[in-house]
Amino acid sequence: MRNSKKMLSLLAVVLVGNFFIASAQLEEAKKAIAESNARYFQSFVKNDSSIFINSYAEDACILAPNAPLFCGRNDIAKFFRAGYQDYGLRNGKFITTKVYGDGKEYVTEEGIWQSINAKGELFDDGKFLVLWKKTSKGWKMYRDSFSSNRAPK
Repeated sequence: MRNSKKMLSLLAVVLVGNFFIASAQLEEAKKAIAESNARYFQSFVKNDSSIFINSYAEDACILAPNAPLFCGRNDIAKFFRAGYQDYGLRNGKFITTKVYGDGKEYVTEEGIWQSINAKGELFDDGKFLVLWKKTSKGWKMYRDSFSSNRAPK
């Protein structure tokens, strides 16, 4: 009986410890995501694709609506140029509503976004899901999927 109580006590300590570790890892991921999101639209403000590209993992893909996959650094650079040149994206905002996961290797971010043009006007808005990956360079976007709330033109 005493061994059973000791085993249960030990198991409880391990479970509580794992909970606190996972909680700390998730908080670290949330902080990194918030910092990356704060920098993301600065790439359009400054017309600096390197800020944008460095938000993504080396093996990342953007899953844009009504478009093929944009995977890897070259495609992600093309996606930036199209946003800046073709759509006139100059600023924006991410609003994270939820982050799911344990913070070990991957977490998923859910939220809404807004896109601003050169006149400072909101020209598009929608929702997103981003799968973040922990890399040797920190938390990076691995799969970026989004859609507009506006009807197609």
